[in-house]
Amino acid sequence: MIFKIIYQENPNQVPLRENAKTLFMEAESKVEVRQRLADNTPYNIQHVEEISGAYLEYEQQNNPDYQLTEF
Repeated sequence: MIFKIIYQENPNQVPLRENAKTLFMEAESKVEVRQRLADNTPYNIQHVEEISGAYLEYEQQNNPDYQLTEF
């Protein structure tokens, strides 16, 4: 499954939509995504969402930042 993660790079600042960044990751569950991010980044995770079908195709074709992140 592919997950879209919205996060803030600095966990010590108040989250602002303008500072939110996105990454994509392949994993078996949201729990696995959150655990891998906690183990490998200092990010403040705001939202984790599984994407598939037309939504995944749209992100792959129209998001210049689309790239699967691996740890």
